[in-house]
Amino acid sequence: LVIKQTIYRTGSDSELMELLREAVRRGKEVMAVVELKARFDEEANINWAEALESIGAQVVYGVVGLKTHAKMLLVTRREGRQLRRYGHLSTGNYNPRTARLYTDLGHFTADDALTGDMQKVFAHLASQSNIPRLSRMLMAPYHQQNTMLRLIRQAGKAAASGQRGRIVAKMNALTDETLIRALIEAGQKGAQIDLIVRGVCALRPGIKGLSENIRVRSIIGRLLEHHRVFYFYAGGEEKVYLASADWMERNFFRRIELAFPILDTKLKRRVISEGLRVYLTDNVQAWDMDANGHYHPRRSSRTKPRCAQSQLIELLKP
Repeated sequence: LVIKQTIYRTGSDSELMELLREAVRRGKEVMAVVELKARFDEEANINWAEALESIGAQVVYGVVGLKTHAKMLLVTRREGRQLRRYGHLSTGNYNPRTARLYTDLGHFTADDALTGDMQKVFAHLASQSNIPRLSRMLMAPYHQQNTMLRLIRQAGKAAASGQRGRIVAKMNALTDETLIRALIEAGQKGAQIDLIVRGVCALRPGIKGLSENIRVRSIIGRLLEHHRVFYFYAGGEEKVYLASADWMERNFFRRIELAFPILDTKLKRRVISEGLRVYLTDNVQAWDMDANGHYHPRRSSRTKPRCAQSQLIELLKP
């Protein structure tokens, strides 16, 4: 009955956009949230917005002053006498070209709480109504940074009390000063922290008396590491989030971003294994940062070569 989707980087040859147009022609209600200021994709997005609007789709442009960077798709279907929602949430864009070159994670769900949150976010983007109260998801610029801060501090507090405190975070960039200070404080309290940051990282690990319990590494290989995964363990409680945003000030305060929890136990184990653990054991494409901010390749002649991206490609083979 209804299809709602964010459009950030879809490219000029997007099959998804053609399918949205076909849905309109078949009488479905289609709403597209188009971000016109997606760098390098402005022209393509303007063209898609005009193409969709010309055939009757509802095209909206998000909240004034905020770039819509969240990636989500929500479908409402009639099944018998009931309506059911299906949602897709992603760390990456709906782009057929980058999908072949980037590593990203997508979550397909019919969970009522998650799809209900998505419905509220779409309503907010379409009407600029009051800040939505979400039950599961975290939304920037409203409450995503505060929640991440709370989870980091919980891990530090658990470690200080003699319990296990653990943080593993994978992202493209880490530059947010508030979170960097919180990570350092949690590490000083005994929390063990691994940061897998592909690009810019403003936190220097291994500084005596400051960041001794923090390790930073970057994976550089055939694929561009793009997915954002955040793992927190404190006092016996384990939480895993996927997100559209890196830990950068602009993402927390100048963009619409979403972080969403992985609640199913089986899926959570898979995300930890495929999205984090293999990158911590990589000794082929991994570069570790030292206390001076310099990177050194991690190579070992004593252990078997382990390449995270090669393992991912093997997993995806039919």
